[in-house]
Amino acid sequence: MIQVENLTKRYGSKLAVDDISFEAKPGRVTGFLGPNGSGKSTTMRMILGLDTPTSGRALVDGKPYSHAKSPMSTVGALLDAKAVHRGRSAQNHLKAMAATHGIPTSRVNEVISMTGLEQVAKRKVGGFSLGMGQRLGIASALLADPRTVIFDEPVNGLDPEGVSWVRNLCRYLASEGRTVFLSSHLMSEMAQTADDLVVIGKGRLITQGPISEIISGQGEVRTMVRTDSAQQLSTLLAGPTTRVSHVDPNTLEVTGLDARQIAQAAFDNRIFVYELTPRELSLEEAYMRLTQSSVEYNSADLSQGAAAQEAK
Repeated sequence: MIQVENLTKRYGSKLAVDDISFEAKPGRVTGFLGPNGSGKSTTMRMILGLDTPTSGRALVDGKPYSHAKSPMSTVGALLDAKAVHRGRSAQNHLKAMAATHGIPTSRVNEVISMTGLEQVAKRKVGGFSLGMGQRLGIASALLADPRTVIFDEPVNGLDPEGVSWVRNLCRYLASEGRTVFLSSHLMSEMAQTADDLVVIGKGRLITQGPISEIISGQGEVRTMVRTDSAQQLSTLLAGPTTRVSHVDPNTLEVTGLDARQIAQAAFDNRIFVYELTPRELSLEEAYMRLTQSSVEYNSADLSQGAAAQEAK
């Protein structure tokens, strides 16, 4: 279990992490989200004792990680997959780690097999692709069979099969009662992997809790409506608290009315509707709403330019 209590980190005049508190529980996958520069990596480094908090504390299984009697079996971490000796083979890298921590060599073969590195295990790490480097980093993190796993962007550079494998791995580790704490910018994967979310921005905690509650808490009622009389129904439903947008000539997205209200309005006006589908926000949409005021760098909106080009 990871407990972060009033954690704060200053670098000179810069406040990188500002009094955040959260928990990552055993048996659950906790996703850690935030824009670039939000303080995610700094927070992970403080949990692992690599950076010293200005104030507050981070505990793993009830005590600072630096006090762990067996660090590698307490936490397995992937923060930087490139932080390996590039002149060694993957197998020798893992064997060296095992030898210095009293881990049987048989475990090296297990994690090589688990991470799909059998065919490249004897190659020098310097020749690895980004994806193979990520797999080696995950193998290193799992080498001592840790109770808690921390992964920073574990799917970076992986192909679709590798991304799916990481998702299933995280779910499997949590099912064994381990604490799994991971960050990722791939919202679609986080939506399929995480049970809980911790969202920060500009060093501050924005929200935390079960992913389903965070998503449902951000959205108004939205309903997809299919009808051959889309324009007529759109005019009928328009109002000060209702927003109607045309998805295509026969499809509307209605915000501010539920499916029953839409159906009743259509029935009363003899408009045939052949689909009413309540639509929940995606994790990406919920995340964008939560962090819209916490983004350090805002990209240009290209949608208006594209629309203007289409109109020509």
